[in-house]
Amino acid sequence: MIQSLIRFSLNRTPALFEPYLSLAQPAVDEWTLSEAMRSDTSNGGIKQLENHYKTFITERDFAEIAGAGLNYVRIPLGYWAIEVRDGEPFLEKTSWTYFLKAIKWARKYGIRINLDLHSVPGSQNGWNHSGRLGTINFLNGPMGYANAQRTLDYIRILAEFISQPQYSSVVTMFGILNEPQGPTVGQDALARFYMEAYDIVRKAGGIGENHGPFISFHDGFIPRSQWADVFPNADRMSIDTHPYICFGGQSSAPMSSYRNTPCTTWGGLVNTSSANFGLTTAGEFSNAVTDCGLWLNGVNLGTRYEGTYPGSGNSVGSCSSWTDWQNWDAPTKSAIKNFAMASMDALQDYFFWTWKIGNSSVTGKVETPHWSYQLGLENGWMPTDPRSAIGFCGNTNPWAPPLVPWQTGGAGAGNIPPSVTSALAWPPATLVNGGPVASLPAYTPTGTLVTLPVPSFTQTSKTTATIDAGSGWANSADQDGMFVPIPTCSYLDPWIGPDAAPPSPLCSSAARRRSFELSEPLITPAPSL
Repeated sequence: MIQSLIRFSLNRTPALFEPYLSLAQPAVDEWTLSEAMRSDTSNGGIKQLENHYKTFITERDFAEIAGAGLNYVRIPLGYWAIEVRDGEPFLEKTSWTYFLKAIKWARKYGIRINLDLHSVPGSQNGWNHSGRLGTINFLNGPMGYANAQRTLDYIRILAEFISQPQYSSVVTMFGILNEPQGPTVGQDALARFYMEAYDIVRKAGGIGENHGPFISFHDGFIPRSQWADVFPNADRMSIDTHPYICFGGQSSAPMSSYRNTPCTTWGGLVNTSSANFGLTTAGEFSNAVTDCGLWLNGVNLGTRYEGTYPGSGNSVGSCSSWTDWQNWDAPTKSAIKNFAMASMDALQDYFFWTWKIGNSSVTGKVETPHWSYQLGLENGWMPTDPRSAIGFCGNTNPWAPPLVPWQTGGAGAGNIPPSVTSALAWPPATLVNGGPVASLPAYTPTGTLVTLPVPSFTQTSKTTATIDAGSGWANSADQDGMFVPIPTCSYLDPWIGPDAAPPSPLCSSAARRRSFELSEPLITPAPSL
């Protein structure tokens, strides 16, 4: 059973953003935060982000996670852990340094890692946690294909690293893309992308058990039933969904009234998906039943509960009782624990979002308490042993393992019928809001390969043992170049927005990248679940 989650992302650390709220362009995502910090040289500039990496998650957290009975962590990375291009303001490569530390600590404390590619060029969902709040430019609009090409490169680079034998027993799952907006880009284009990414990961590590990671793909906010037969016989592929109650209709009903909601809402869906698809995980869930909490919906976007979120309608009430955790009484804490245990039992294989929430620099405390596993442990509303949740829903109709052999790398793994791979050939012929792919900007695979660095070790004894940390690249035969611009072709800004027209002419003898002014960020609405 998969249990746990931590994150190295910034959106649950309000103190990083609070100093920059009064700017003409407030910091609302990692893009604008990076810009603001780069200008704030008196306070350390962009190095403030590395100070956050150094201090927010440490070895002690991994020890506490193991002590809490949790066995997996899901660690999100933005593509800028690998590289940035064309003035993208993110802090390049630094998060990779700390991911390597996470591998070391996970190995030490017997924890496994689900590496999640959380943010990709152009944004796969338009939300702040994709790196830049605004529009969707992945598989959507004139730069949708080129951005997808870059994303496949980054998947390849990460897959080659974690498929090395030095790391494959620790990083055992790879979430290839967090929360793409399937209803926007379409299931066909998304499935083709997933099929191409699957081939890339399996080329890096091979087919069958102990050859590279489980490949986790997000459902894209498309019902799991519609994915059941899309990738038959795919080697070690799991489907990821993020079940939340809090982002829909709001209610003032007490926490105690939600005791069995996860059991009745999620349990049957998980059972069905486990039987029809295979390994089914909840890559995120929390204890929240309302959207109360500082910036839970985004910086300065308000809440549906209080009627201050754009388009949310009338207020249900004040959020104060939902966030004032220091004054919660024993029955309230018990009700939250019951909800947590019901969620764990119903979801079966899950990652809680998130291990830790940073304090607000204004109030000096956690302002989104339903989202902090650590805070719940410290204050009595999370179970000290997650195994105690087994059977909480009553065992009325649980899914009975095991998975079939090919789903776990056994007999038949990787034998995807040719008719399926042909039907899911990459790239799609057309993109939503972009038109024929042949008429869109595209990169060429002639760039120099980027290889992620391996950790370095300091010898502390007189022994002469040699440590083989790998080369950063599992499959030496995989030598195709990276996707880079064609000098004689024109490209739009990767975040240009889906309404822009493709360059015309697309390529010529004297073409160059054209610059366009971006529109103001738009809020991508939450999907209907």
